[in-house]
Amino acid sequence: MKYVILLGDGMADEPVGELAGKTPLQAAATPNMDYLAANGVIGTVRTVPEGLPPGSDVANLSVMGYDPCKYYTGRSPLEAVSMGVDLGENDVAFRCNLVTLSDNGIYEEKTMIDYSSDEISTLEAKELIEDIDKRLSNDFIHFYPGISYRHLLVWKGGPVSSDLTPPHDISGRFITEYLPKGDGYETLIYLMKESNKILPEHPVNLRRKKEKGLRPATSIWLWGQGKKPALPKFIDKYGLTGSVISAVDLIKGIGICAGLKVVEVEGATGNIHTNFRGKALAALEELSKGKDFVYIHVEAPDEAGHRGELSNKVKAIEEVDKMLAELLNGLSQFKDYRIMLLPDHPTPMSIRTHSSSPVPFVIYTSGINTNNKIKSYNEEAAEQSDLIFSTGHELMDYFIRRK
Repeated sequence: MKYVILLGDGMADEPVGELAGKTPLQAAATPNMDYLAANGVIGTVRTVPEGLPPGSDVANLSVMGYDPCKYYTGRSPLEAVSMGVDLGENDVAFRCNLVTLSDNGIYEEKTMIDYSSDEISTLEAKELIEDIDKRLSNDFIHFYPGISYRHLLVWKGGPVSSDLTPPHDISGRFITEYLPKGDGYETLIYLMKESNKILPEHPVNLRRKKEKGLRPATSIWLWGQGKKPALPKFIDKYGLTGSVISAVDLIKGIGICAGLKVVEVEGATGNIHTNFRGKALAALEELSKGKDFVYIHVEAPDEAGHRGELSNKVKAIEEVDKMLAELLNGLSQFKDYRIMLLPDHPTPMSIRTHSSSPVPFVIYTSGINTNNKIKSYNEEAAEQSDLIFSTGHELMDYFIRRK
């Protein structure tokens, strides 16, 4: 049996007025998702345990079969693993976004204009973060460049109980009440304010504004702290070899910690311009080479939700549906296969950030036609099912071990 999970990050949503009261999943053209619903089993799953933040880190741990209440140590340590940054026992990693803040007033009174600095390119961001590291690092604090706006700060002996807010949660808001609080807040705020003195007039940002008409990266924003994680290997849990395909370090890091092979796909970006088809083809190649399981993560719907881009969210969902068509066609070469489609969490357009509400999932097994009374895949359809997982990490057991 071959197993595939296709995860559309943040696909789930709420009814949207501009879509005549439909959710993006309901409004999108998704014939292949609907085929799975009509011929498989559909239900809902709560991927975010009560008391934990509704981030992709928590939710994807759940989907991959790991109880976040037991294994979650923070987002950034998982990204550090993917970036090849070896964390010591006392090291604390922080996600370091390059963001665009308003240019008015003192730092504390600025507004979060863009959590991604217009999705700054990786090459531009690398130059900025390396310059920040030269100017602001010391014996205990160092910065590491990542992909696009997503980077890393490692603080030797740093605090893990700081009260920090993801920048995508505060788009368009004054940052005043969302600045770091708790342990280490003075150092974190100092670094953020100092970066705001360095970045606005950096040559990279001047070129972005004058030559490209793009938003500059005017500050770093620190959040998502934690220490080095330790996960049981996926093969030890389920007896399956596997691979993970994603454009973002978070998912790659979870995969590495789980002992899965990370597959790089040319043109995979983490946004609407990603190589959707290339990811599907890469998954099929991994299975053809002998892997039992592939986890495909698509960031584009979530990014569109955070940016308030409704048409792009619908388009991203339709691209995921095309990926599904490619997968179903390619999987036909195998005698037995099973595929599951789901989001990790909702990213409602109304709030432009994550929620912890349950999400719809659908599982299809080759050779089995359930003739399901539910004929479409979306939030409302899944709620009609009595198949409910209130503990998210148990869904993987059901997916792999069900008869």
